[in-house]
Amino acid sequence: MTELARTYGGALYELAREERLSEGLLGELDMCVKLLEDNPAYARLLSTPSVSKEERRELIKSAFSGRVHVYVESFLKLLVDRDAVGELSGCARAYRMRYNEDNGILEVTATAAVDLDKTVREKLTARLREVFGKKIVLTVTVDPSVLGGMRLECAGRRYDGTVKDRLARIERGLRETVL
Repeated sequence: MTELARTYGGALYELAREERLSEGLLGELDMCVKLLEDNPAYARLLSTPSVSKEERRELIKSAFSGRVHVYVESFLKLLVDRDAVGELSGCARAYRMRYNEDNGILEVTATAAVDLDKTVREKLTARLREVFGKKIVLTVTVDPSVLGGMRLECAGRRYDGTVKDRLARIERGLRETVL
């Protein structure tokens, strides 16, 4: 995440928090990011220097006016003015980080060889809540290459208990012993 994204996303969050709009704007930012990801031609158009900034601002207005809060619409226009539309996803991440911090939320990604059933997800979430003392938002991804076990990623840290990782450690140990 760039410094610009951290600064702009954080500033929008501060405004939303003061106005008690932080949760609603979070959802709207996520929707805008998804819209631009799903429509790369539109995202490129909003960043094209040959299209005047005023025309790009009008594109934002026609697409988002009445669909998102005026703060989000103005924020998108600000990004157009600063030639920083490509920073929107980073701004949304910065906003989410501040929101999560203020609301005691920890996002955790669990990677396993197979999908986790509801009971396992609930037990894992409860255990993580005990360990970290925060509300847990769990995302599960399936990666058959891990073979078994689970890898957890949260707060910039990785906890790897996968069979693939254990085999890699055994292999490194054997190489060090042989060499």
